Amino acid sequence: MDFVLSKLLWIVVAPSNLVAWVLVVGVCLQGFGGPYWQRLGWGLTLFSASILFGFLWFPVDNWVEKSLEQRFPIPSLPAHVDGVIVLGGMVDPSVIKVWGQPKLNGQADRLTEFVHLARLYPEAKLIFSGGSGSIRSTDLTEAAVAQEILSRIGLPPERVHFEGRSRNTYENVQFSYAIAQPKPGETWVVVTSALHMPRAVGIFRQIGWPVLPYPVAFISAPTSLLDPPMDLADTLFRLDGAVHEWIGLIAYHLMGRTSDWVPKP
Repeated sequence: MDFVLSKLLWIVVAPSNLVAWVLVVGVCLQGFGGPYWQRLGWGLTLFSASILFGFLWFPVDNWVEKSLEQRFPIPSLPAHVDGVIVLGGMVDPSVIKVWGQPKLNGQADRLTEFVHLARLYPEAKLIFSGGSGSIRSTDLTEAAVAQEILSRIGLPPERVHFEGRSRNTYENVQFSYAIAQPKPGETWVVVTSALHMPRAVGIFRQIGWPVLPYPVAFISAPTSLLDPPMDLADTLFRLDGAVHEWIGLIAYHLMGRTSDWVPKP
């Protein structure tokens, strides 16, 4: 139930959608209300337009991303690793259903670094965790598509344990734990995007599974107010992702799923 509720709630509170909702309400009030409602409509319209203008000129997305991405630095890898886990989020199963060809999204670094670590530690146990994050279509999972991709790029799928039941990060960790059955003293590396790493680590810690965070797919970069982004679509897309992580951190901690509000090393 919480999975469906979170998906529906996000439709409303995603920054790009929220600004659009305010703009639509503002325009509607101008045409269908009395003087008070018309003034309110103009106010909401100007407010939403100002927000969009601000996103166009200021790297708000970068500021919000960086606050999470800098929490966990890229680690020095140990000589021995018992297992490597990569969390899904880099595969779009719907594309292979339509075009018959697997597709990686902007989180592709998760999979490429997973392959790198698999070759670096040939004896390590490998786990790919990713089911379907869709409310409607659940018949094709990320794990199934990833199996096809890994086969194409030369990592034998039989080396990997594919977990395809999980629908969110909490289930990623739970189901991966059931597969790994980690023993005390073992070294397990978890691979996910830097933006997503604090929430993932918080869940691992909450269930008592110490892991070595290996963040990838960094997207924030040094910025200057003299160099505005001037790309509203990209700013909104990135801001949505960053805000989603902050909301996820708050919600997961309130539900007792993470060890801290914003986990750190």
